[in-house]
Amino acid sequence: MAENDKNNPAPGKHPTIVERTSDREIVVTRRFNAPARIVFDAWTKPELLQRWWTPRSFGITFVSCEIDARTGGSYRFVFRHAAAPEPMAFFGRYLEVIPPTRLVWTNAESGENGSVTTLTLEERDGVTLAIMHDLYPTKEAADEAIATGSTGGFEEMFAQLDGVLAA
Repeated sequence: MAENDKNNPAPGKHPTIVERTSDREIVVTRRFNAPARIVFDAWTKPELLQRWWTPRSFGITFVSCEIDARTGGSYRFVFRHAAAPEPMAFFGRYLEVIPPTRLVWTNAESGENGSVTTLTLEERDGVTLAIMHDLYPTKEAADEAIATGSTGGFEEMFAQLDGVLAA
């Protein structure tokens, strides 16, 4: 049942792998040439996250980025797209924050169809393996995420994250 999207990275780059592991779960894996603490910071510090979180080719820009990365904390990202008359807000709560190895958060903007995302970071010899699990409440919600392209920007986003980590 796995739907694999194995991209061919440039030499020296790591592939982004997107797999549908069950009716309700999508798993994204990627290695980064940086220690886990730096990768963790890139996911939890607004000034870093804003530099890579949206694929540039999608034409989406940040309006604001608020992150309170602690267990029980929250986040709120507001984006603008030229084709949309109003900004779009994405928000949720952090269910678990264990620096620099684990983040678990809700995606509450979808109401009852919101997913729960778990990010684990495993470092070995200065290279960090990021494993991101998106668990949707229903098969239909996972199908919709795939159909609307929500899972299609990871390769570009993570290439942008490579640039942030190298800086």
